Amino acid sequence: MRASFAFVLMFLSLLAYGNAQAGEREQFTVATAGGNVLIEGFASTSDTSRPAVIILSGSKGFASPAYDDLGRSFDTAGIDAYLVHLLSPVDEQAIIRAGNSRARISYYATRRPDWITTIHKVVAYLKSRPHHTGRVGVLGISLGAQTAAAASADTTDISALVLVDGASPEGYSKQVSSLPPLLVVWGDADRTFPLSTARKLRQMAQGLGGPVSLDIHRGGAHDFFLKPGMEATGAHRSVIDFFLSQLSK
Repeated sequence: MRASFAFVLMFLSLLAYGNAQAGEREQFTVATAGGNVLIEGFASTSDTSRPAVIILSGSKGFASPAYDDLGRSFDTAGIDAYLVHLLSPVDEQAIIRAGNSRARISYYATRRPDWITTIHKVVAYLKSRPHHTGRVGVLGISLGAQTAAAASADTTDISALVLVDGASPEGYSKQVSSLPPLLVVWGDADRTFPLSTARKLRQMAQGLGGPVSLDIHRGGAHDFFLKPGMEATGAHRSVIDFFLSQLSK
């Protein structure tokens, strides 16, 4: 009986802890031409001014627990982090129903102008918030990296950019003249986008004259950044260190 009571107490404690952890997310929406976009933030409640990073997911959205871990790690490091739900439920269903890569790429192309506009809108919104330094970085993963690359070109509003296993969108033809300081993070076992894509991206960014570095992770598959393990932990640390160095200037 005592053991059962202790178990109940432990269960209730864990439940309360889980609710407290979930409560760390700040939820709000930003109005755009395409409708309200959900933002989930991991931000300080103090009066201290801090920079911000917006995080853009891959095609499966923010289902992975790694996004929560990232958000809390940014917050602990002194950077406000915001998960930007570019993909609406309609988008997610359309991607699932697409059936093959050609259909998905075609769908991404039709939606990308709206996604880019949304990123710019969210960046402007964050810059206007109180207790913000005015410096915003963008972290894009896979599909999110493709959109982040396009949205960060030729703008001074984005102060730093990290692309994880994703480069400029296929078929994207806009001439690019500048990019923010750039960190490219890649798994050398990525079969969706081979390592040669990352090297071409680095070469292109170097040609534009801006600072760029390539962080290669041995044995990393396309989704290694979102999987538990030392490689992902090390990659997360290098990403946070990069943003700290660029957004604290």
